[in-house]
Amino acid sequence: MQATRLYFSSRAVLAVLLLVCTGCARAGNVAPRALQIQQNWQLQPGSEIAGHRILGGLGDVSIEPNGGKVYAPFDGKVEPHRDDCVVFSSPEVPAYLLRLCGVRRPKLGQVQQGEAIASAESLQFAALRRQPDGKWAMVEPSIDVLERTLN
Repeated sequence: MQATRLYFSSRAVLAVLLLVCTGCARAGNVAPRALQIQQNWQLQPGSEIAGHRILGGLGDVSIEPNGGKVYAPFDGKVEPHRDDCVVFSSPEVPAYLLRLCGVRRPKLGQVQQGEAIASAESLQFAALRRQPDGKWAMVEPSIDVLERTLN
């Protein structure tokens, strides 16, 4: 009887480990989205100075959700960008991208408006608009989009 319980509990542990590892592998299999930004500043989120990581740069709005959730402002898609950054795109606003840095445990893939896509202690928010040459230019984000991202 004890051997049977041990057998089932070890199988349960193995099943949980496989699920956890499979979930981790899926997030890692998504290739980061590269962005060609028109303005080329030396300091970018993820850069380092004297051993300290840069969280935001010129064009980013810094917000303190204090561990709170970050939401999809429209129906759209969340893609990895670099380190703790994701890119949000939506067919509702096809000429714009949102770069969100400082996010934890992002939900990658298709999301619906109002769905939690990550959490963040300190969120670096950048709005980008596609230019005729295909590059992206940083623009001032609308207050409405910022509010939707936080509520």
